[in-house]
Parts: sequence; structure tokens; C-alpha cells
Amino acid sequence: MIISSPTLTIADLLKGDIKLASPPIVYLSLQKVVEDPTKTAKDAALVIESDAALAMRVLKIVNSAFYGFPAQISAISTAITLLGVRELQNLVLATVVIERFSDLPGQLFSVHDFWAKNLRCALIARELDVQMGKQFTDTAFLCGLVHDIGQLVLYRRIPTLAREVDLLVQSQPAEEMDQAAIEEQVFGFDHYALGAELCRLWKLPAMVVDSIRLHRYPDYVGNHAKIATLIRLADHFSRVDNPYDALEANGFELSPEKISLIMDKTHDEFENIFKLFFPAL
Repeated sequence: MIISSPTLTIADLLKGDIKLASPPIVYLSLQKVVEDPTKTAKDAALVIESDAALAMRVLKIVNSAFYGFPAQISAISTAITLLGVRELQNLVLATVVIERFSDLPGQLFSVHDFWAKNLRCALIARELDVQMGKQFTDTAFLCGLVHDIGQLVLYRRIPTLAREVDLLVQSQPAEEMDQAAIEEQVFGFDHYALGAELCRLWKLPAMVVDSIRLHRYPDYVGNHAKIATLIRLADHFSRVDNPYDALEANGFELSPEKISLIMDKTHDEFENIFKLFFPAL
């Protein structure tokens, strides 16, 4: 039996928690640099370096096998020159978001497992984009990383009810499992709608917001439909029990062999960078 909570709204969950609802300051400061033609890579580097711990984490990731640079990079300004300010901006946002959601009340939910799964999704999304012509170079990784962030909001704000939904999902036969549909019955909305609204409050690009909002709408063909489809596919492949070699990849013309290569590459990347992104987990 599913017990609904008709009085709960997305706005209820996103108010009264300043740390949750306030946009990541460093990300927005970098956005101002990106949009100002008078600013340089040095200006962007100064923004990141204003948070010494963040700068150190970013440099560790940049110097990892994930990027594979032949020489050690010791300065944020050098990293920006090599990667571009938008890539560094998204890398900064990823580390800030992970830190903001690094712990949750109680022992009802494994943050470690959540970020492991979503990092796999991000890496797969990034590689899928590479294979399909790099249409979303600046955002595919970020979209994959945050597409389930609404789940973390649920566990942060209403952990007991969120856990009850998880138990309901687990009680369903495998072929009938649909967490978002059950969330909608219980809350009146799903975690994708919640996550999209959070990212809108954070003033993230519309492409990121829509890649989350459209996750349950595979037939949608309007603006940002393709990035939503790419993230949906990456999400499917990130679930280690899915038979990805037998899946027809939604018109992306990916052979089972190509998919297998993508999965092998992203598996190696995951092993190399997981502890760099999530040192506390």
C-alpha cells in the first residue's frame, strides 16, 4: 500500500536550508569571469585559489590519469590554459556539490554508493559525448553527475519518508521497479523534478536543468532533448547489473563492441579518480 503525502511540495523541501538552496558561490564567481570579455585566465585562477582546499583538490584531479597530462601541473592558471575555463568551472562545481552532500543524517542511505553510481554515469556520459562528436563537451560530465541529486535532497530533508519509498521500490518485481513513479505517488513529484528545481535555484545552465527535468520523458523532442537522452543512456549503463551489450542505444548507432569499449575505458577512469573526488567517503 502506498501512502501519499499530498501537502508536500518541492518548495517546502528547498526552503529553510540555506546551505542547500544557496548557489555555489565559487561557481557563480567563475561564471561572471566567463561572461566578462575583459577577464582573463588569471582572473579565473584567482577565484579558485581563494579557496585553498578547493584549489588543491582541483589540481589533484587535473594531475590524475583522468586527464593524462605528461607533466605535473602546479598552478590553476596552467590548468585553465590547458583545459579551458568552462571545464575548470564544471570541475569546481562537481567538487563543491559533492562536498555539500558528503554526509546525510542517520544510516538510511549510502552516500558512497550514490556518488559511485553517479560518477560512473558522469564518466560514461562524457565518453558517449566523445564518441558522438563532442556536442556537449563542457556539460556532459556535470549533467551525468547531478542527474539524481534530487534523491539527496529527499534524504537530507525527509530521510524517513525517503527510506520508505526506497523500501517500496525494493519490494516491487524487478521488471516493475520505477522509483520516480512511486515518488510521484507518495510526494506528488519525483526526484528529477526536485533536482531540476534545485539546479535552477543554483543558477546552473538551462541545459543542466533540463537534462534532469526531462529524464522521464524519452519521447520529448524539443530543446535539450538530446543531452537528456544521452544522460538517460549513461544512467542505464552506469547500473552494473544492466545487460548493456544487448541494448539498442536509442538511435545513437553504438554497436555492442563500441559500448563495451566505452564501459572498459570508464571503468579504468573510475578506479583512478573516485578517491580524488570523494576523499572523505
